[in-house]
Formats: sequence, C-alpha cells, structure tokens
Amino acid sequence: MKVLSSVLVALASSSAWGFAPTKIASPVTSTSLFAEPLHIGLFGGGTVGGGIVEILEKKKAHFEQMTGRELKVKTICVRDANKPRDFDLPEGCSVTENFDDILKDDSLEMVVEVMGGTTQAKDVVYTALKNGKNVVTANKALIAAYMPEISSLLEEVNSKRDEAVEFRYEAAVCGGIPVIRSLQSDFVGDTIQMVSGVINGCTNFMLTAMDRDGKSYDEALAEAARLGYAEEDPTLDVGGFDARSKLKILMRLAYGVEVEENDISCKGITELSKLDFEYAKMMGGSIKLVGFAKRVGSDKVAAFVSPCYVTSEDSLYAVNGATNAVEITSDNLVSTTLIGEGAGRYPTANSCVNDMVALAKGDKTPLPFNPASNTKFVNDYESDFYIRLKYRDAIGITRQCGEICEKYGVSIHSILQNPITKRDDAAFVLITEKVSLSKVKQVCAELEALEWCKGPIFSMPVLRENWAAAMTS
Repeated sequence: MKVLSSVLVALASSSAWGFAPTKIASPVTSTSLFAEPLHIGLFGGGTVGGGIVEILEKKKAHFEQMTGRELKVKTICVRDANKPRDFDLPEGCSVTENFDDILKDDSLEMVVEVMGGTTQAKDVVYTALKNGKNVVTANKALIAAYMPEISSLLEEVNSKRDEAVEFRYEAAVCGGIPVIRSLQSDFVGDTIQMVSGVINGCTNFMLTAMDRDGKSYDEALAEAARLGYAEEDPTLDVGGFDARSKLKILMRLAYGVEVEENDISCKGITELSKLDFEYAKMMGGSIKLVGFAKRVGSDKVAAFVSPCYVTSEDSLYAVNGATNAVEITSDNLVSTTLIGEGAGRYPTANSCVNDMVALAKGDKTPLPFNPASNTKFVNDYESDFYIRLKYRDAIGITRQCGEICEKYGVSIHSILQNPITKRDDAAFVLITEKVSLSKVKQVCAELEALEWCKGPIFSMPVLRENWAAAMTS
C-alpha cells in the first residue's frame, strides 16, 4: 500500500514539477479535424465505375476514420457525358468527356481507370503516373500487354520524386478475390511451386451448365450472354485468352518471370462437347477451364490455359457458376485456395476501393509486380492427357493407335468408349500416362492423317497425377 500511495501522490503533484498527467485522446468525432479531402479522378462511369462511387458514398464515414481523409470523387470522365447513369453523382462531382480535365488537374492526387481497352487507357495511366498521380486500375489486358513498360515508367518517374507514385491493380485479376495483394505480401518468405485456378467466370458458368444441366455449348453460351456473363463477342473468354492474360500476371508475381503472352499454350472451350462431359462423369469427375503454372526444377516454370479433367475430390471441382478460385501450392503454407466472385459490379469495384483506401492510408508497394528473377519459362509441360477421337468404322483402329503412341513414347493408361447410339458420332477416348504436350501433339497430328479419323482430335490435360486413385476411391 505504501508503494501505491507514493505513486498516487507523485501523480497528483506532478504539475508542481512542470509535468501534466497524460490525457487519453478521445475518438475523433468531427470531420473538421481531418486533413483536406483526397480528390480522385475516375475514368469510366459504367458498371464498375458506378460501383466504386456507390461504395465510396456508402462507406464514406468509415473510410474517413480509417484514413484521416475524405475520399472524394471530384471528376468522372466518360465517353458520353449526356448518357444517364445508374448511380447518384457525389456532391460537387462533375462529368466530362475531356481527359485533361482529370490529367491536368493538380488538385487530383489519384486516378482510377476502369474504362478498359489498351489504347486510350494506356495513355491515361501513363500520363497520370508522369503527372505524379497514384493510379488504381482494373485493366488486366493493359497490364498483361505492357507490364515491363509500366514497371520501367514507374522507376523513371519515381527516380525524380521525393515521394513515389503508386500503381495498384487488385481488381485486374479475378475481380473481388484479393489474390494480387496476397501474392505481394503473404508469400514473401515462401517459395511458390504451383499456381492454378478457375480464373474466368464466363467459361466456368458455361461449363457448369454443360455438366450439371446437360446443355450444349451453344445453349450454355446463349444463357451466359442473356445473364450478362458473356460479352457480345465472347472470343476472349471462350478462347481462353482472358484467362491467359490473368495467368501471365500471376506468373510474374509468383515466380518473377516475364513471359510473352502468346508463348503460353492456350486452348479454350469451343471444342468441348456433351460427349466430353459424359466421359468425364464416367471417370468420376468434370471439366474446368484452368490456368496453370508450375515450377519445373529450380529455375524453370511451365504454364498453360486449357480445359482440364478434374476429379470429384479436386478443390476446383465444386467451383461452379461464375465463381473464380485460385489455388497456390508453396513450401511453407503448403496449399492455399482463394475463392470468390471473379467479376461483376461490386466485387470488382470493391477491389478498386480497397486499393484506393490503402493508398489513402499511405501504404507503399515499391515493386508492384514483385522482384524479377532468373527463372525461365519453358513452352512445354507434362501431364496425363485425355484424347478424344471421332472415327469411321475400320479394322485395326486400336492397333494403329497403339503403334503411333509407341512411336512417340506415349504410354496409354486406358481406353474409354460409351455405347454407340449414332454411327456419325462414334468416338472413343485415350487416357495417357504422364507425357509432354509436344509428344501428344505429334501423336494427334499423325492420327488425324489416318482415313478412319474424323475431324480434329480434342485433347486436354488431366489436372492431377493421382486422378486414377481418386477415381477408384
């Protein structure tokens, strides 16, 4: 009690020594105590742009408490300023068609680009960075096409500045899934071995409809278009090119490797048929369009985008509809899977807003694409393969398949064939043991030249090496 009394006496008399007891600050309740608003210029007033404005307005007070500043959209640049918008403009916000109203406005600290494309959007992003404005974008095509240029531009601009400008792009890959931030911060002490995932919502919706509902490719595409998942020209989605752009970005973050996008093997879903899903069900699984990258040895990475057979025990099997998922296999964390909405107004806008708030808080990312490495990309990969052939009646088909596979060192694991109901649709499937894509291509080319083979042969990887065990379990 004597010690406690002494402390209390000392505190009570501290003013006599020129000190005052420390006061606990009360929470800030008045906006007058915050710094000046952080003024933002927004390029794009469509689906995602409108979502950004709505989230900023809805969570205005919350963001202000988090950052100490009001995040205020001052100007929105659109193609047609007279077009009605499906969101309310913030107080004092103007709408313009003139890029310079944002790019040359010195009061704007941040530019958000959600206009899309790689021409005007490139000019917007580059000019904004050169003018000392932080940039947030959702533009995966721009990043995939110009990643080295953007990196060099940031280095050049920031070499002349005391305070670096920042470039953020969480929404560019898988919409609302925070995979970019995760690869930038959660695996820095780890070594990533594999990145794979369902990274295109349109095609996953279509494949779910073909598998679960028995729809044809054309029926599934029509439904995807009706619901807004498919663009008027769906080529980027159904051809696998959208997924390839995303995979290229993920590969740079995961492995530090810069890859020419066209060098990544890419096959879309246009060749898939109901028959393939029948065989997949016979094998106990399904088919997903997968972006896949894997470390080969210590200094190489192989990658592809392709439909893949997945077993019912695979983590990607249950990823249905327009949902996206990314699985990361690494030395320390072993297996990490991120699942969520890969596109849409609010998922994409949410990722943009997260970047905006992070910048307003002063977060720094000196290398937005992570450090480069000496890892090399190899344009070939090994897998078990599913090979579907349509045929005309002939003698010796099985023998010829075996001889050609033997010629190229391809071992056949099994041969599958459903009962034939229509001669015109007669087909069978070869499942190979683990082999390189290049050898499978050689086998398919030689088989296609045979008289009994009808049309192009369809092939796809079997995603996991233990698929046969999963099939019998």
